[in-house]
Amino acid sequence: MRIAAAVAVAIAAIGTLSLKSGREETSWTSLLDKDLSQWEMYLSYAHKTGYNGEIPMDENGDTIQPVGYNKNERNVFTVLEENGDPVLKISGEIYGCVFTRQEYENYHLKLKVRWGTKKWEPRLNDPMDSGILYYSQGECGHDYWRSWMLSQEFQIMEESFGDYWSQMTSMIDIQASRPQGSENFRYDPYGTRISFGFNTGNPGYCQRSSDYENPAGEWNSVELICFEGRSLHIVNGHVVMALSNSRYLDGNVTRPLIKGKIQLQSEAAEVFYKDIMIRELKTLPPEFNSYFN
Repeated sequence: MRIAAAVAVAIAAIGTLSLKSGREETSWTSLLDKDLSQWEMYLSYAHKTGYNGEIPMDENGDTIQPVGYNKNERNVFTVLEENGDPVLKISGEIYGCVFTRQEYENYHLKLKVRWGTKKWEPRLNDPMDSGILYYSQGECGHDYWRSWMLSQEFQIMEESFGDYWSQMTSMIDIQASRPQGSENFRYDPYGTRISFGFNTGNPGYCQRSSDYENPAGEWNSVELICFEGRSLHIVNGHVVMALSNSRYLDGNVTRPLIKGKIQLQSEAAEVFYKDIMIRELKTLPPEFNSYFN
């Protein structure tokens, strides 16, 4: 009996270790170093107040070319050092992004972000703005601001951390409701499942459930979980949005949008990012399954 009990305990321990291993998935990988070796960049224009979405023109009516890929004009992107660790500074002076060289599909991304003090046209009187664009595919510069790829957006904006925006022809489903007196939909885990984005008949925008941003000048912990076309926006430990059925319109055909690069936006505000870490997911962490039931 004692031997049998010992065997049973050993088997249980092995099972526990297996479950623990499965939950831990792969180890974390840092995406930020002093050379931005895992990123490329794209810059478009220093947009002016009154911009209407068209390609900017000069005084002669000729099309102005964007700055383009991997040309760090005005040092929009620089890596500083804080306590021996790299910190990415994005000045925001020119619209654009840094984007990962590698594509990712099922993953857990975490990072820290805080605002600087500088703002630029055309957002001098607007909240500071940036964002994480995920499932990013194709070329930069075909969206409204001529700056980013086809993607889904985890909004990083003052008092709006975790909002959703569609980029180009992307679409996604969110359980949402429209609070009384509001023009905007808001994530509501008990709300109706609604399709947002291109060609859905609904806006390409949905607000996060609540505001969990830290006071100005403090670092915020942000996490993005992506798994098989589902995603979670997490701000300072709080799930503020669950999204599913990520897709896009390719001509007349709707296709899944479940894999791509990661972009960090330059959008007329000074912002800092650090501790950018990612790990592959083999399964959706079980503590988040209820958000998709």
